[in-house]
Amino acid sequence: MGHGTPSPVRILVVDDDPGDVLMIEEALEDSDVEKVIDVVNDGQEAMEFLRREGRHTEAQRPDVILLDLNMPRMDGRQVLGEVKRDEDLRTIPIVVLTTSNADTDILGSYTLQANAYVTKPIDLDDFNDVVRRIDEFFGRVVVLPKHP
Repeated sequence: MGHGTPSPVRILVVDDDPGDVLMIEEALEDSDVEKVIDVVNDGQEAMEFLRREGRHTEAQRPDVILLDLNMPRMDGRQVLGEVKRDEDLRTIPIVVLTTSNADTDILGSYTLQANAYVTKPIDLDDFNDVVRRIDEFFGRVVVLPKHP
């Protein structure tokens, strides 16, 4: 990393469907912003990752979380609630991914302070749009703390 190279955007993907994870990864790879993608398969593991517990003691804090709502063990709603109640984690932007476009879900997610909402099966154009927005948001708008 030379001077002036922005550090990569770290994205945590929380999704139990390998097909969706692949699609997400491909969509993210398409955009030209440097990024590091971590994947966990359920909400409980997501919380361990974010809190650096269990086998995730080395985990890096993500810049953005892509969160599936419907998962075993601990679903996305619970993760959202936990993250947003946590003083340290609540500032991480969360994009909710779900197969449901029921208004109650959408409303519920925003009530829980999700930052954006994408329905699955992911329409790749829409999703790329969201990814682009995430990239623009982090690439241009947000000043992330510089590490020497």
